[in-house]
Amino acid sequence: MKTKLITLLAVFSVLAAGALDTAKLQTNCPACDELGWQLAITPYSFRLYPISEAIDKTAGLGIKYIGLSGNIYLDNKTTVKVTDLTDDQLQSIRKKCDAAGIQIINIGIVALPPNEAQSRKVFEFAKKLGVDTIVAEPEPAALDTVEKLCKEYNIKVAIHDHPRPSHYWNPDTVLAAVKGRTPLMGACADVGHWARSGLDPVECLKKLDGRVICLHFKDLVPDNPNATPSPADGAKKMHDVPWGTGQCNVRGMMAELKRQNFHGAFYVEYEYHWSNSVPEIAECVKYFNATATDLAK
Repeated sequence: MKTKLITLLAVFSVLAAGALDTAKLQTNCPACDELGWQLAITPYSFRLYPISEAIDKTAGLGIKYIGLSGNIYLDNKTTVKVTDLTDDQLQSIRKKCDAAGIQIINIGIVALPPNEAQSRKVFEFAKKLGVDTIVAEPEPAALDTVEKLCKEYNIKVAIHDHPRPSHYWNPDTVLAAVKGRTPLMGACADVGHWARSGLDPVECLKKLDGRVICLHFKDLVPDNPNATPSPADGAKKMHDVPWGTGQCNVRGMMAELKRQNFHGAFYVEYEYHWSNSVPEIAECVKYFNATATDLAK
């Protein structure tokens, strides 16, 4: 009996040690704090799982920041818009994050229509949640309303880009949308979608110098390496790989953001191997921490 007890204790010690090592992935990155960078995650990376499981996976990766996606997959297996969460549902998510040591820092992607009352509802929700950034793809006709509400609530709106032919696929369109407007309006740079649109992510970041609020950060490779579709034919078919192993020049993007003195969140939005993405996301975390440490020297 004594031997069995010792064996069990040894097993538990190994498991505990492994969990501790995993939890240190992000917290052992003083350089990230020095650079003013936060590594965050969007629960869409874990879209097959209810929000509580997504939070558990985030905590297991050592990631301390999260954004609430536009649609939330609840534990009762229903999906609701983030802005339609009841107070009880929101409180449950808050408690889960607090217990895991995770901070909610934005919401999105959400709709911001020209109708001021409808857009105001989103800003009111962000204010209640205590976040300072809304990720959205506002209709062009809504930009004046969005600017008004950004100033009124002192909340940023980061314009997200989907691949061509969506309206904001090119950073030039984002720049045109925010030109002359409050610095509270800028870009949520989805670097993978730029790659899918045939654009160079580093060059896109250079164009947006001073207007990058946050990023949906990715590294991609083509689904079919032998295919060479023209960007004019639409978005390339590409999928996520661990950062530093694909075609997006992750180190180059991080170096460019350091040059810009960017302070903000890099959101992991991993859209591949949906049922077993944690090991690959862990590789992204390690790469991010190591590269940030090197760049901060």
